[in-house]
Formats: sequence, structure tokens, C-alpha cells
Amino acid sequence: MTTKEESLSSEALDVVVKLLFGLEEERGLDDFYDRLCEAICLQTSMERAVIFLYDAERRMVLPAGSHGVYREFIQHGYGTLEETPIAQRALSEDRVVETTDLEHDVPARYKNMPGVVKLTCTPVAAAGRWLGVIFADRDGQPFATTSHERSTMHALGRTAALASHVREVTRQLERSRRLSERIDLAREVHERVTQRLFGVSLALGSDRPLADEDRQRCAAEIKAALGDLREALIGSAGSSLMELADGGLRSELDRLGRQYKRLPLVVDWREGTEVPERFEPLAVSVLNEALRNAEKHAEPSEVRITIDGPDGAFLMEVRNDGLDGGAHLGGGSGMGLRLASYEAMQRGGMLEYGREEDRWRVRLVLPNS
Repeated sequence: MTTKEESLSSEALDVVVKLLFGLEEERGLDDFYDRLCEAICLQTSMERAVIFLYDAERRMVLPAGSHGVYREFIQHGYGTLEETPIAQRALSEDRVVETTDLEHDVPARYKNMPGVVKLTCTPVAAAGRWLGVIFADRDGQPFATTSHERSTMHALGRTAALASHVREVTRQLERSRRLSERIDLAREVHERVTQRLFGVSLALGSDRPLADEDRQRCAAEIKAALGDLREALIGSAGSSLMELADGGLRSELDRLGRQYKRLPLVVDWREGTEVPERFEPLAVSVLNEALRNAEKHAEPSEVRITIDGPDGAFLMEVRNDGLDGGAHLGGGSGMGLRLASYEAMQRGGMLEYGREEDRWRVRLVLPNS
């Protein structure tokens, strides 16, 4: 690396560090990528920028932040590497790529975006890991970047990759901590509840008739076991593994409909039904898991998603007629649904999944009050 390149990398790292410290004091980490796009525009002659990152949870490349771009695009944009040749070149060649050939270099749905005549594409990659790309332009005006601008954008892309990786590792560590808390809870429930129920089972399994005193004691032990279980569940209610996607369940339905092109999705959202805000992360997580399993393990002719609010409850049901998915999950897979089932139980609801006649069903029911 030359002295000039080292200087640019140092400057880019300084910019990212300042952004992180500024966000901690001002607006929170969710604005980091917006501020990073803003920094690219401040450090170069670009006027608009969008950063796309791969979301491993949803297996999609989604906009993570922007500067000078309509928020509607950020909410509904998405893409894949296969359909974006300019991103393939930027990442494989590890350099900033420019294009005016929008017809072939970007997904067809974006090639006619008004006010775009030329784009730059900066790789967000480091240590051989491709994490995303940054698109930028000069607000619809023709331009020619200098080598200094390209080096600056490239350095910012690399430091953005570092920051993104660190944040992802931090998120995974937090999830691991929460999962560890659940394991501790399981041990606690086992120790506090199983012993009580074991004694009751011995008494009830005896051949001799139960005396009134023994019957009362069994009832008291069962009541105490239920109380211990309820106390343990309430005590862990704050340790959710779910995270809310931007835009909530409605937005996620739109995104997933575009992602899973092979799945014939039919959405039946009953009029007047709203998702309780505190349950939306769980509903989004269950929906993602159900569709991911349907795509991976089934060949359905229809996947029907029903959102309803019967009898003061919130109901979300995903049914598909591809039974391969059911056979696979029935064979011991589906950890995501198992964790979501535990999450639903914590919140006073339930999650059921399995075969129902000729279909595979995932059914989430939660209290609406």
C-alpha cells in the first residue's frame, strides 16, 4: 500500500469513527449507514448515495442507509448479486466501478429510474468477504470521478465493511447471550417444576386409592409447579430474540413477495385487522421462517397467508400445499420455529406448525390486548 493509499484509509477510518461517536451521542446506531452515505457525499463530489448490505436473516440484499434519496426507495428497494452486473464487477475486481449502461448493469425494475444517467458502485468488502455495495451519483448529472474520489470511496467502503462486520458480530453475541439465558431458564424450570410433577406422577400412578390428604397435596403441588413456571416465563419476557424489520409486517410481506418469486403467495389480510406493535417482531420472524421453509423444502402451488383478528386475538396463518416441507420439519428440523414457539408462549400465545390434511400449516395466535 502506498503512502497516499494509507493516508486515504486513515482518513476514511477517522470519518467512520467520528460517525460512530456522533451517533452514540445524537441519534443512535440505526442512523449509522445514513451518515456513512452522507460522509461519502461530503468527501467526494457525489450528491446521492445508497448502501446495500446482505441480510443473512432474510437472505436478501437490502438498502441499509442513504443520503439524498427518497425514503420510499429505502423501504421497498432490494436486489440480488446475480441481477446486478455492476455489483459483481465491483466486488470481484475490488474497485469502484462506473456505468452509464443502466439497461444491463442494474436490475430491470431500476433501469428507468428518473434522474439517473450514471452510477458509481463501491464494494463494501474486506478480507475476502463481500458484504454489500454503495451506489452513488451526482443527482442525475453527468460526471467523471477523479482517482482521488475513487480511492476515497473505496477506502470508505472497506471501513464500512469493517464496521458492518463488527456490528454483526456484536448482534450475534447478544443473541447468543439471550439464548444462554433461555438455557438457564430451562434448567431452572427443570429443577423447580419437574421435581414437583414427578412426585405427583408417583402418587397418581399408585394402585392404591388416594386419601383426601394426598389428593389435596397433589393439587397443591401442581398449583405450585404452574406458579413456578409462570414466574420463570415472566422473568424471561425481556429476552426476546426477535428484531423488528423496518416497516413492520406489511412492509415485510411486500419484500418477501418480491424475494420469493418462485412461491405463489396469496395474502388475505382481513379488513380492520392490525398487528399489535409489541408482537410485530415475532410475527415478522415467524413469517420469514415459514416462507423460508416453504421455498427450501416444498414445491407448493399456493402459499396462502392469512392475517385476522378473531375474538380479540391476533392470528397469522401460513399454509402451503407442498408437503415436502412438512416431512422435513417433522423429521426433527425447524429450530427457528421452535424458538418462535417459545417466544409466543412467553407472550401468552401459541405457535403451531405441522401437517393439516393435504397442507403444511404454520399458525400464530397472540392476545390482542
